[in-house]
Amino acid sequence: MTAVLTAPAPTKDVAQVSDRVGLRETISTSFTMAYRGLLKIKHNPEQLFDVTVQPILFTALFTYIFGGAISGSVDNYLPVLIPGILVQTVVLTSVVTGTQLREDMDKGVFDRFKSLPIARVSALAGALLADMVRYGIASTLTIIVGLCLGYRPGGGFAGVLAACLVVVVCSFAISWVWALVGVTGKSAASVQGVSMMVMFPLTFMSGAFAPVSTMPGWMQAINHANPVYYMVNTCRDLMNANVYSGDLVWSLLGSLAVIAVFAPLTVRAYMRRA
Repeated sequence: MTAVLTAPAPTKDVAQVSDRVGLRETISTSFTMAYRGLLKIKHNPEQLFDVTVQPILFTALFTYIFGGAISGSVDNYLPVLIPGILVQTVVLTSVVTGTQLREDMDKGVFDRFKSLPIARVSALAGALLADMVRYGIASTLTIIVGLCLGYRPGGGFAGVLAACLVVVVCSFAISWVWALVGVTGKSAASVQGVSMMVMFPLTFMSGAFAPVSTMPGWMQAINHANPVYYMVNTCRDLMNANVYSGDLVWSLLGSLAVIAVFAPLTVRAYMRRA
């Protein structure tokens, strides 16, 4: 007699394997990666140099150098300067995101992340979320220095807190741009050079330190497409009067648009080059 072997029919309760990661797991792993970023700061506190020394130095220097020339006195200039220096300090801090990302990739850190069963965006989002702590430190120090110099925000605590939150959220969005530059850049030095070359003109022409009305017409026109311009106006409205203006709407909508465009581009470039 001949035995006939037949394969057992598949049962319905066999688990289906999928390479897709759910939203909950993506959020969880993103925060885990953010915790890793905070541990890096703990073990390398010199990474906080730009968010501790820069706010103190820039705020004091700009106050006493430009105060009398632009507004006639330091007291009159502080309501103009402090919101502007807040935006400038935090936005320039976001540039470091791309630089540090490029350094980690050059060291091969992200090669291991690509092999893990996690969402591809988690490694990038975690690094950017960790940097939000640095933005918070820069914002706090800038406000403290302003208060020490004599600034008294008319918007009160609520206005100042709202302004800081807006700046942190907008800077998180902008950091996706620098993350893309970091992923596609050839070196950390080149990433930093390109980022600063873009951000310094946008920051200084935004009206952060001098009234936009005194600038040439062509520069005023450029400011209507300058995201930093809307951030500065939003912070001034909130900190000096606790007013929620149309500039706040444009700032938040612009942030959402930047994330929607640059986050997928960054993840795609990361998968291709990391």
